[in-house]
Amino acid sequence: MSNLKLGVEVISARLGDGVNSFVELRFDDQKVKTSTKLDDSRPVWNERFFFNISDTDDLSNLVLEAYVYNKTSNVTKSCLGKIRILGTAFVPYSEAAGLQYPLEKDKWNAFSFGSTIRGELALKVFVTDNPSLKVPVPNPRKKITSNTRRRFHSIPASENTEPSQPSRRPQPQPQLQPSPQPQPQPSPRPQPQPLPRPQSQPQPQPLSRPQPQPQRLQMPTPVMEAAPFQPVRPVLRGGLQAKTTTTHDLVEPMEYLFIKIVKARNLPTMDATGSLDPYVEVKLGNFTARTTHFEKNKNPVWNEVFAFTKSDQQANFVDVIVMDKDVIKDDFVGSIRFDLNEIPTRVATDSSLAPEWHIVNHEKGGEIMLSVWFGTQADEAFSDATYSDALNAVNKSSVRSKVYHSPRLWYLRVNVIEAQDLVIVPDRTQFPPNPYVKIKLGNQMVRTKPGQSLNPKWNEEFTFVAAEPFEDLEISIQDREETLGTVEISFDEIERRADDNRIVPNRWFSLALESQRRVRFATTRILLNVCLEGGYHVLDESTYNSSDFRPSMKEQLNRYEPSVGVLELGILGAEGLSLSEDGKKETVDTYCVAKYGTKWVRTRTVMNCLNPRFNEQYTWEVYEPATVITIGVFNNNGTNGGNNKDGKIGKARVRISTLESGRLYTNSYPLLVLRPSGVKNMGELHLAIRFTCTSMFQMLLHYWKPILPKMHYVRPLKVVQQQILRQHAVNLVAARLSRAEPPLRKEVIEYVTDSNSHFWSIRKSRANLYRLRSVFSGLLGTGEWFQDICMWKRPVTSTAVHVLYLAFVCLPEMILPLISLWLFMLGVWNYRLRPRQPQHMDTSLSFADNVHPEELTEEFDTFPFSSQDPGTVKLRYERLRSIASRAQTLVGDIAGQGERVQALLSWRDPRATSIFMVVCLVSSVVLYVVPFKVFVLLAGLYIMRHPRFRRKTPNGLVNFFKRLPAKTDCML
Repeated sequence: MSNLKLGVEVISARLGDGVNSFVELRFDDQKVKTSTKLDDSRPVWNERFFFNISDTDDLSNLVLEAYVYNKTSNVTKSCLGKIRILGTAFVPYSEAAGLQYPLEKDKWNAFSFGSTIRGELALKVFVTDNPSLKVPVPNPRKKITSNTRRRFHSIPASENTEPSQPSRRPQPQPQLQPSPQPQPQPSPRPQPQPLPRPQSQPQPQPLSRPQPQPQRLQMPTPVMEAAPFQPVRPVLRGGLQAKTTTTHDLVEPMEYLFIKIVKARNLPTMDATGSLDPYVEVKLGNFTARTTHFEKNKNPVWNEVFAFTKSDQQANFVDVIVMDKDVIKDDFVGSIRFDLNEIPTRVATDSSLAPEWHIVNHEKGGEIMLSVWFGTQADEAFSDATYSDALNAVNKSSVRSKVYHSPRLWYLRVNVIEAQDLVIVPDRTQFPPNPYVKIKLGNQMVRTKPGQSLNPKWNEEFTFVAAEPFEDLEISIQDREETLGTVEISFDEIERRADDNRIVPNRWFSLALESQRRVRFATTRILLNVCLEGGYHVLDESTYNSSDFRPSMKEQLNRYEPSVGVLELGILGAEGLSLSEDGKKETVDTYCVAKYGTKWVRTRTVMNCLNPRFNEQYTWEVYEPATVITIGVFNNNGTNGGNNKDGKIGKARVRISTLESGRLYTNSYPLLVLRPSGVKNMGELHLAIRFTCTSMFQMLLHYWKPILPKMHYVRPLKVVQQQILRQHAVNLVAARLSRAEPPLRKEVIEYVTDSNSHFWSIRKSRANLYRLRSVFSGLLGTGEWFQDICMWKRPVTSTAVHVLYLAFVCLPEMILPLISLWLFMLGVWNYRLRPRQPQHMDTSLSFADNVHPEELTEEFDTFPFSSQDPGTVKLRYERLRSIASRAQTLVGDIAGQGERVQALLSWRDPRATSIFMVVCLVSSVVLYVVPFKVFVLLAGLYIMRHPRFRRKTPNGLVNFFKRLPAKTDCML
């Protein structure tokens, strides 16, 4: 056995006030906890623990979890946060250092919803092979035996008496009365051993080979103290509900039977050769789940979890059968039977159920470690389970629910200035040198213009997108087809800056010569200015539908504004899904992907169902109200292997600023897809959304601050450059997430981030034109109204207008106060017409419900070069498409500005409308008190002020106006 151990030193933490905190560490089925620090906001432990590593070859797949709890009483505790450290981050003791880890919210914890405490935990994690170290042994759980199914609460903590030995035929067990006994004290051992079987548990009987009748086994019920899981069932198809405080309460609970097959030991051989190729079958009625098989291994380790939905539990027993894989017929090794009525129910807030050893064959020996329990989708094993509807899938990992995090993106700025002492091959001296610099970062490659001498000067600047962990920057100087020298620059040598005030000095880099035929007279070198820009936010989404605007540098993130709220999303299910072109029904393998900020979530895949139910809930922290969450629905085409692209069913977008704080929205969103044949409704997506504002003052303050970081205004990027960099960012994110397990495919990321949208079309131009006309329809209506006044069609209204006109002429100082008061009253009047649900894609607004088929053919045609006959599409038409694309973008921007003006009083963003109404009310009083001439004088002087008194960032009014929601996110 290997002496390799994992050491964890709990140093300190930074928490809120009034906290009785302790840390619980979990690693490889081992669990320890520190001492409790009473009423300490900055507790210091300096306690060190060591864990055994069961399989050193699988160390990179293990995870260390640290939970920080607040001990509220002698029996209750609340989770303040947790951290997860992957095995790939474990380092030797000589390289270990104490690091600060930010606490993440435990999404399955009932007490973490209302907790506003955020902090950090300092840990030192290392791997050592010191054989003298002792590993703590967890306390054995107390168990009782019962014939009835129990929940993990209100169970007396006591030991049971020993029952009689059961016979071969299952007999009902009498109810045992527990007797109080002192709890045994565990003795230290070199490594944690599996929990011993209690004397009260019946021993399973071996099964005969001709007619296997598995022995009924009583499942012990561990003692847990927690409140039962009581979620709230939301209302579908629209509605507004009051906020609840129960964890996982946005979705409907779905009961699952979980069976975790951990490992086996000392399995008997069934072949004459003495070899054993074991695997495990789990049978529940007509459903059979099978683990992977190991060749010639009597001590296999599976660590596989199976989940059977309640509708699939059509039997009273579940059988766990160990088999030996053979060429002709698999051999039977042994089995265990569990009665469903005696399997315990685990509450999601409790710790994981400890697996136990069970004898599979009493005649030949052999044990298997497993655990069986009832739970819901809030169970921590849900994301790693193989579901009963996906037992026949070849790639079972592709159907599981997972959470992904995008890599941190940076802008890399490279300024190529000059080079010195270039060396050309002697036999090519008759040609004039034309050296140029080629820069490569991953899949991004650019080149400068060719120079004219052996000491060329370029002074060209390029911008790249870099993702952590960084790749080396490759720079080479080439002359025609020959490489004159190369240099690889590590990102550890590149300086980072957060603003434009810091000047990054130029550096000379020596080039490595590749050709041995050169005669080297001097050192060839190149002058560069390279820096990582951490003050920008790297856009990987559409600017109008972005979900994050924070800068890249971690130091900037720490100084950035704290989160203003929590967004909770419940993906309930979908209805009426269909992918066929002719409208015929077909089964689909559906899953959903939601993206907000750097966090991506993927639900499990529901196989062969047109009305899937997910009922999964996820949480994000919100740092900017003017952001959008996007939920896409896809058809999983990778369940049977292969590289087929996943089908796009539809998506929905919700702007955070349109949600009222603390209210639960449940709504059905149509899944609309634009195809060459027209708009097709692929079904409906049912969502439950709740936004909880943690600081209303910070929320209102955000409306007056710039949306993007300061660097975007001090040193802005060009529009064309932003589009190119955005595509590079999407490719980088797709490359990283496609290497996860299960992979998040590139077509999914492009569809969610709108990077594969059509560049130009006549339909979009017409839609933007109608948007523009709708915005200015108010001015046209005002002209018609004034014409009616002049025509005295409404005598009372005309008389009132004449009186107001005389009053304005006689008292011009009343004009602005009355206009502000009128806008305030208009906002109050429009309050009854405010939107009750977040708006979604509108086919009429997108002009997609009444479009000519030829226009759709043109829209789905390739750009900038058409795939049709060159005689049909002329070069002049291609130029016209390019010009029209810019025109429709300009028209769309103008329409968006007008829609923001309309949003001031439309209550689409309730907080923005409230701010504007308060400003109007206050300004009506101020403008009444301040003389009109003084106001005009001050306003003119402010507008014409000297540039020295101007800021480089936009003022508060401009920032407030840019945050107002337009209808761009409602367009297809």
